[in-house]
Amino acid sequence: MAGRAFAFWLTNYRRVWRGTIISGFLSPLFFLVAMGFGLGALVDADAGGLGTPGYVEFIAPGILAAQAMQTAVGESTFPVMGALKWQRQYHAMLAAPLGIADIVLGHVAFVAMRVAITSVAFAIVAVALGAITSWWVVAAVLAAVLTGLAFTTPVFAFAARQDNDSGFNVLFRFIVMPMFLFSGTFFPVEQLPAVLEAVAKVTPLWHGVELCRSLVMGTATPAGSLGHVAYLALWVAGGLWLAFASFRKRLVT
Repeated sequence: MAGRAFAFWLTNYRRVWRGTIISGFLSPLFFLVAMGFGLGALVDADAGGLGTPGYVEFIAPGILAAQAMQTAVGESTFPVMGALKWQRQYHAMLAAPLGIADIVLGHVAFVAMRVAITSVAFAIVAVALGAITSWWVVAAVLAAVLTGLAFTTPVFAFAARQDNDSGFNVLFRFIVMPMFLFSGTFFPVEQLPAVLEAVAKVTPLWHGVELCRSLVMGTATPAGSLGHVAYLALWVAGGLWLAFASFRKRLVT
């Protein structure tokens, strides 16, 4: 039954996919070119690099994980609140009838597909530009999708409890943007003060960045990779449990 909810969101996406090209693909590509090849030339030449093959190789897997986060959050905020408050697609699905689990899982599966599409597209361009050279990029794409899901389900739970977009402003400005900047995407978190470093390392984005980076740079270990996967999976499972509860409260009681 969840497949029917997924089919609805897929059909809807076929009408609007052109509008997602900039946010889902071009924006991370611009970051890669500007930061990796622009600023990266200065970092490699004047600052001694980061102990890696090059700065662009360092940030490419980080941007892969970060764009997965941004795509997931973008698809899990206004679309969810809109389906509850404005267009009320969820109410129609519940009358179809579909269950709460079907509605949530179908929409989460669609968001996972969106994250996968943007991750594959970015990975292809990063490989073409020479920013990623390892065949482990395939595993890194899967890691990016898992990273996206680690944000999707908690944000679903959060969005289902919102009556206006003020909560989303707080989410984007004080959670998503700081994580994007300070969770290891552009520089090692070890360069942060100790307190901020500890905070960064409990964010799901840091685990996603470290997992993607270690895979494509050949530094991954079984224990380390499994630890990152387990941590991200815990966020997915916990967020899914909260999302079920939030949707049930909003739609049923």
